[in-house]
Amino acid sequence: MCALNIARIDPVSLRDTVYAELRGAFTRGEFGPGDAVSLRGLAEMLGTSMTPVREAVRRLVAEGALEDMPNRSLRVPDLPEARIRELWRARLSLEGLALDLAMDRMTDAARAELSAILTREGPQPDLQQNYDFHLTLYRQSESTVILPLIEALWLQYGACLHLVMQHPDAREIAQHTHHLELLAALKRGDRVAAQAALARDIGRSFGVLLPEGGA
Repeated sequence: MCALNIARIDPVSLRDTVYAELRGAFTRGEFGPGDAVSLRGLAEMLGTSMTPVREAVRRLVAEGALEDMPNRSLRVPDLPEARIRELWRARLSLEGLALDLAMDRMTDAARAELSAILTREGPQPDLQQNYDFHLTLYRQSESTVILPLIEALWLQYGACLHLVMQHPDAREIAQHTHHLELLAALKRGDRVAAQAALARDIGRSFGVLLPEGGA
């Protein structure tokens, strides 16, 4: 057979693509607490073999987005009130630290990028837009310690977000109210106002689920 001009498929790229797709689904709140997940079902949805899905799921279990059950099944962890409050406190702490570091390195270009994300057209509420705004801001910190922790935290937060989006109060406040407050504080270099806007933004979603108390 003569040589054909066909590129080889990179199995590493396939594994990374599968992981990225599943990771995105978790951070967008596609999966709810207690949801059962099967390797075969995920592979069928993604149109791939079981092998890259199995490897991606192994990573997601290690990051806390999924848990192995005694019967070898997989499910999204439950969200008792204590876990919800712990996620709230963890987001406030880690993201507050990342914001503080980001403000030390904030540039006009970074602020313009954040503003462009908020004006991007999409469904309302746009959960991908919300994720992109927060992580773009935190990446400005250039932290090699805090950023991986925040990314893993959002994987676990996704199940909480799933519950929030089903709540009738979830749409009462415009999606970017606190994002715009935060962006304005970044432009002024006002750390106190920026931290307060971030805390209000984080607290809004958790407050929907726990309206009787704070973090």
